[in-house]
Amino acid sequence: MTAENSRDTEHPHPTENARHAQETRRAGRAFDPDGTGAPNGAAGRTRIAVVTGAGSGIGRAVSVELLRAGWSVALAGRRTETLEATAALAPGTAALAVRTDVSRPQEVAALFDAVRDRFGRLDLLFNNAGTFGPGGVPFEDLPYDAWRHVVDTNLNGAFLCAQGAYRQMKEQDPRGGRIINNGSVSAHTPRPLSAPYTATKHALTGLTKSLSLDGRAYGIAVGQIDIGNASTEMTARMRTGALQADGQVVPEPVMDVADVARTVRHMAELPLEANVQFATVLATAMPYVGRG
Repeated sequence: MTAENSRDTEHPHPTENARHAQETRRAGRAFDPDGTGAPNGAAGRTRIAVVTGAGSGIGRAVSVELLRAGWSVALAGRRTETLEATAALAPGTAALAVRTDVSRPQEVAALFDAVRDRFGRLDLLFNNAGTFGPGGVPFEDLPYDAWRHVVDTNLNGAFLCAQGAYRQMKEQDPRGGRIINNGSVSAHTPRPLSAPYTATKHALTGLTKSLSLDGRAYGIAVGQIDIGNASTEMTARMRTGALQADGQVVPEPVMDVADVARTVRHMAELPLEANVQFATVLATAMPYVGRG
């Protein structure tokens, strides 16, 4: 499903800028007083993003935030219908839905080919697709297939997408771009019975650091956002009770996922000369810092 940017053909008079800005925000468009098609002051062009796992949760919230800010966004995920539902939340914007299983190299390659064909360049990859895996399974009973599924999605998928973005950003003109990896507070501190998820998020931190170093020569900025208890389908169980290190099951506070989306947008819209290397955004009172 696609939707094209729509803009009024007449440039607003300077005295009408405030009203026009309000109207365009309500319509899900970037305020464009100069009629250049450049969102948020970009130099004469619309910025292009790929968001993986865009059909739900954090990926959906970030996609909608970027679309409403005037970005063109390729929505990647395993189910076309959920991607189309995401695009429908930001009508009148430029969204491209591409069904993609990030654990499959051929599908990732097809995703970046589609982005190049449709938009011509790439400014941002939000590497967000992920899965927690089976919950409540003791480590010694964890099936290898379950371990492999989490590793293939969270780590191998992030590698494949980062590689596809890196290649395109290195070759395009003007060169460069930004990759933001979705880590987790589990990249620092595990939950009980979370070995596959925690291991992949720790590994993702290493990938972020390595890519950040390697990308310097090509104007590619790489950072990571570590999120704790954003209110999504994946964290719904937190409200009723989550297993703690002492064996208790305790309800945990959550935060609005929109606050995560705004943070990702802030990171994304920095000039390439500046980078948020690591950001941690979490529910203020969640049991993470110290002993709970």
